[in-house]
Amino acid sequence: MKDAIRTAASVLLAGSIAIVATSTVAQTRDTGVALSASARPAPPAWAYPVNPPDFKPVPDDGSTRRVPDSSAGFTLGQLRDLFSAPDWHPGDHPPLPEVVARGRKPDVFACGFCHRADGPGGPENASLAGLPAIYIVQQMADFASGARSTSVPHRAPTALMISLSKAVTREEVAAAAAYFAALKPRANLRVVETDTVPTTFVANWFLAATKSGEREPIGQRIIEVPEDLERFEHRDARSRFIAYVPVGSIAKGEALVTTGGEQRTIPCATCHGPDLRGMGAVPRVAGRSPSYVTRQLVDIQSGARAGAGAQLMKEPVAKLSMEDIVSIAAYLATRAP
Repeated sequence: MKDAIRTAASVLLAGSIAIVATSTVAQTRDTGVALSASARPAPPAWAYPVNPPDFKPVPDDGSTRRVPDSSAGFTLGQLRDLFSAPDWHPGDHPPLPEVVARGRKPDVFACGFCHRADGPGGPENASLAGLPAIYIVQQMADFASGARSTSVPHRAPTALMISLSKAVTREEVAAAAAYFAALKPRANLRVVETDTVPTTFVANWFLAATKSGEREPIGQRIIEVPEDLERFEHRDARSRFIAYVPVGSIAKGEALVTTGGEQRTIPCATCHGPDLRGMGAVPRVAGRSPSYVTRQLVDIQSGARAGAGAQLMKEPVAKLSMEDIVSIAAYLATRAP
């Protein structure tokens, strides 16, 4: 099992072109009733990018890599070290706890490696900055117990979290949770309504725009890509993203989020607070990656997320079609975090 996780981890580190991802996802009918398991669409490929079997990292040539507005420099080998969180901008955050900065060998990877030094994460995982500490602790418990997994097996980001959750100590979880909870999340998304999007490829469990300039119909998808692929692959916490969403989806999402959309769901503010920035142990949903939000709603519908918090979401998501989910994720991404 450990060998399998380490293989997945080595793939997670890579940062080069994989496959072109252009397929759209079948849509559910707008029935307004809870969808049966057989009626639900397959998890959308655009929200769950998977590296192909022949995915290989760009070879490390030993040169020092840099990002804007930083005096730091790292080689690709250093940027791919699971036990080191590249800290390009140490002035942006308090000192990193040991588990965030370096983890603990051999099985507890540095939290800041995947989620970045001050917690913005990326489309392939979760933003942790500003989440309630008690919520982060509960999610780690859910990963460890099997209550939280993914609708698409073989995705390394979730596999790594499940593996880590079983090796990390309570004290390490508490230290990481307190650190990330104290951080202020910042806006890093630009949402664009459009009929067409750049063609994309799977760069490393997330989508990136090709350099061909070609475009394709968006369909019922959200295409979220880094503005600067190399900067994001270098794990710069200041990286920014563009989320292309279907025309009209933001307004549809606003109606669903704020009113429940004629009882298709319940207003999100009921639990997530009037500004959608969380309330008590309930996390913020404002300004979250729309790829991440889509995965969570699909995972709750499918039962892949079944912890105590997810159980409270079962009824609100039961009637949502894929178009509803896309619209909700699009609207939430426009809100200030």
